[in-house]
Amino acid sequence: MSTLAKRPAGNGSYRTKLALSGLAMCLLCQGLAARAADNAQSLRDRYQSLTQQLNRNQFQRQLYLDSTESPNTLKGDIYSVVDYPFAMVDGALHDPGQGPANWCDVLILHLNIKYCRASSGRDGTVLAVNIGKKVEQALAYTYRVQFSYRAAASPGPGYFEVDLNADSGPLSTRDYRIVLEAIPLEGNRTFLHLTYAYSYGMAGRIAMSTYLATIGSDKVGFTSAGAGPSGKSRFVGGVRGLIERNTMRYYLAIDAYLSALSSPSDKRLEQRLTTWFDATEQYPRQLHELDRQEYMQMKYKEYQRQQTAR
Repeated sequence: MSTLAKRPAGNGSYRTKLALSGLAMCLLCQGLAARAADNAQSLRDRYQSLTQQLNRNQFQRQLYLDSTESPNTLKGDIYSVVDYPFAMVDGALHDPGQGPANWCDVLILHLNIKYCRASSGRDGTVLAVNIGKKVEQALAYTYRVQFSYRAAASPGPGYFEVDLNADSGPLSTRDYRIVLEAIPLEGNRTFLHLTYAYSYGMAGRIAMSTYLATIGSDKVGFTSAGAGPSGKSRFVGGVRGLIERNTMRYYLAIDAYLSALSSPSDKRLEQRLTTWFDATEQYPRQLHELDRQEYMQMKYKEYQRQQTAR
């Protein structure tokens, strides 16, 4: 009897399924690469269209901020030119090996982030992030949010995208998104686009309304709302002000992390904390919350806890 005759029935069907599976995977990869190429071109176009806003603004740096509010969603976007080589930014925040842990060192700079730990498993890489108040807190009194980490496919060496997504958060908030994409510019500079967004339900709406009616009543964002009765500039408040403040805090955390990479490793934490605090103090109307000593002490403790607690 021939070898062919001894093959089990259905072997051809198995090979066909395997081939189709491979073809589907190839088409998926091509689709992702095409999407990334489109995103890269869109970001280059955006850079060209924002030339005037990047060079003339109130931020004392090349930065443009935009925010949107819908009935159930808040979204902030920051576009900025930074004086760091693209390869350095890519290696620090997009590298699948070191990127997730580095993102934790970025996020912990934010006042409301109390803990972050990256781990990898069957479902991919996850950042376990605890969100709390702007003061020292035990982790038991904070809220754990699970962010999935994805370093998106790149069309080439001149673009990257990192996505952090969480299905749910505190007080019925959901669909958290932190997205960073970047392209290189001449002169060893990089153009960054940061998106921070989330949706919320009734509990979240009530909580934000309570905050904005009490301790957050005098808080504002960065977008101009025209001149007040005295002629002074007015800024958006409410939930738009809220999303703008936090988007800026996350952006300044990214910038502070990158700026400290040139320091000796044992000096980087202090450099990151100092740079982040000094940057926020450039916008005291929007971002001042604690004095320097309070912030530094709190974050040193939280960073130490981040290295040990699980």
